[in-house]
Order: sequence, then structure tokens, then C-alpha cells
Amino acid sequence: MQYRHLGRSGLRVSTLSLGSWVTYHNQVDASQAVEMLAAAHDAGVNFFDNAEAYALGKSEEIMGAALKKLGWPRLNYIVSTKFFWGLDRSAPAERAVNRRDTLNRKYLMQAIDGSLKRFGLEHIDLVYCHRPDPSTPIEETVRAMNDMIVAGKALYWGTSEWPAEAIHAAWHAADRHGWHKPLMEQPQYHLFHRKRVEEEYALLYRDMGLGLTTWSPLASGLLSGKYRAGIPSGSRGAMENMAFLREGLTNPARNAAVELLAPIAAELGGSLAQLAIAWAARNQNVSTVITGASSVSQVQGNLGAMALVDKLTPEVLARIDAATLALAD
Repeated sequence: MQYRHLGRSGLRVSTLSLGSWVTYHNQVDASQAVEMLAAAHDAGVNFFDNAEAYALGKSEEIMGAALKKLGWPRLNYIVSTKFFWGLDRSAPAERAVNRRDTLNRKYLMQAIDGSLKRFGLEHIDLVYCHRPDPSTPIEETVRAMNDMIVAGKALYWGTSEWPAEAIHAAWHAADRHGWHKPLMEQPQYHLFHRKRVEEEYALLYRDMGLGLTTWSPLASGLLSGKYRAGIPSGSRGAMENMAFLREGLTNPARNAAVELLAPIAAELGGSLAQLAIAWAARNQNVSTVITGASSVSQVQGNLGAMALVDKLTPEVLARIDAATLALAD
């Protein structure tokens, strides 16, 4: 495993990390999480990603229980969570006062306490604003995130899927007031989704030292090649709560492009999934690539992508672009 600084901070994160979206609670219970976290940690992974909204808090509970069982020194691992949608609120009065998709101060200050309780931790290393909230003044959100850090409940804060102009506004609001600035962004980044990372954020790396913790390197599994012949049973695409992914997973043009990538992966001595993960990791603006898995064997297979990163020569990258770039957004 290799390690990179998270933006301009002194924090070093493993180039590949392990996330919990979709899998925890839906496919992975606490005992399986122990095995998967241990396998990743043994391979050098030190960052484990989560969010309040994943399985409505159950994902945080499972990861917290697994970490307690493993008993690692707290200095040896990094945990994240994200806030925006909140948890299920059924009472009409609650929905009126505390709408679920918000970054207002009331929600954020209660959300961090809820996550700490579910994790069973005294602090969370990385806390993200999971989506932008144009209805809340940016200074209100930035001050709340700063206050989480000042209170010792979080160590660093950032954004996820924010447009560049919103990140810019948050950074400058923090700069004006002497508050903790957003350090990292968590965008989707894979062979078919590139422009935000490679174009829109370009100045943010230079001007603000923005770090990236990217997600979905396999395009929800499309780049693993498993959807070339349709949606297999037991896959993410077969899950009812993931039905919104099916159209993209079965896209004929993109699956044809994946077919063209297969011989490239074979020539490099890896799988399609490893090729796709290595491609995302080769970008030096990416601090860590968050991988997903539902078994120990998938964890180990994904981590094998590190062996391919240095094999992505300009010639190989040109062949990959020839197959995929025209289909990327």
C-alpha cells in the first residue's frame, strides 16, 4: 500500500480505502464487517468511509461495532461520515421544522452527536457535507462545521458532490472569519465520469490544496464487467433499492467499451475491476480511492489494483481513453 497526504494537511491516507455504501446492513453484518475491515487493514488500508444516510444509520452502527471488536489503537485508523439527508422523521411537525435535506446549524450539531453515538467513538476524523444546500447561508454551514472541530468532535471537514463555486465560497467564508477551511471533497470519479475531477476542480487543487476521496471507481460495478450480459442475481443491480442504477449498468455502449478494456487488463496481469481502480488511483490529485466490497475476497481483489498503477504508461492510458473517453461525462 502507498499513502498520500489528504490535500495540504499532514494526514496521510492509504491510496485505496474501504467504504460501506450499499453493503453494510444490506449485504454485510457486523461479523462480516470485522473480517473485511481486518483484511483491508492487514493490507495497509487506514481509511474507512461511511455516512449517516447509509442504511439510515445502521452502517455506522455496524462499522462502530466492528471497530470495537477489532480493538485497534485509535491513532491507527481514519473514519469518516457525511451529513445532509438525515435519518427518517415521521412526525409532520418534525418534517416541517427539520427538513431532511439540509445543512443548517440545528441539524448539523445534532447529526454529529448522533453519529458519534452510533460509532461509539469520541471523535470522527473526516466529516463531510454530503450535498450542497443552497437554502442555508454558506456561513451558517461553515461555522457549524468549524464548531464541530473546535469542540473536538471532528478533526477535518469537507464536502461531497459540491460544485467548484460552492467549495470556493465555503473556503473563502472560512478564510474571512479564521474558521477551519474545507480540506477535502468526495466526488464520483471513474472512467465514464471524469469532467468534474479533471476540469471543474482543476484550480481548487492549486489554489486551495483540495484533496479528493473519490467514490465509485467501478461505476457501481459496470467497470467490473459483470453487467456485459445483463444483471446477474446477487449483484448490486439486482437489489430493489438500487433499481435506479439499472439503466446505467446495462448501457450497451458503455458495456461495449468495457469489453474493449478486457484485453488491456489481461495484458497488465489484472482484472477489469483492478484496471478501473488503478486508473482512478493514478491521478495524483486523488488522495484516496474508496472501494466497496461485500466479501473478504472482493476486498483483497480490489486492493490488487495497486500492482497495476505503475503499469499505466502513457501508451496504455491512450488505449483506455480510446475505448472510454467519448462516453465519459
